[in-house]
Amino acid sequence: MQLRLGIPKEARSLPPPPLLTFPSVWMAGIFWLGALLDNGLNRRPILRAGIHRQVLMTTLGFCLGYYVKRYSNYYYAERDRELFSYIKHHPEDFVEKEPRKVGEILDDFTPIR
Repeated sequence: MQLRLGIPKEARSLPPPPLLTFPSVWMAGIFWLGALLDNGLNRRPILRAGIHRQVLMTTLGFCLGYYVKRYSNYYYAERDRELFSYIKHHPEDFVEKEPRKVGEILDDFTPIR
């Protein structure tokens, strides 16, 4: 089993995600809450102690979230490329059917009293 932590060079062709995405903000918040929890468990003032640690943990969480977003963009782009190439090479498996009306799908309604 190979553990791939780096983003491949093919991912450089993708546009970079914006800085403020859900994963980056979420991870920054989680890491900041972790620093606050550490202060609380060690009986230090929760918000005032270790500001440098809080900033460091928030920055690490933000960077990790940004990296996760970049990797997920690459993963889904690669998966879409493979799926679309399969659809392109096998059009007989993906024939479009004529749309049916709702009346053809549902049975006739007869009220029971």
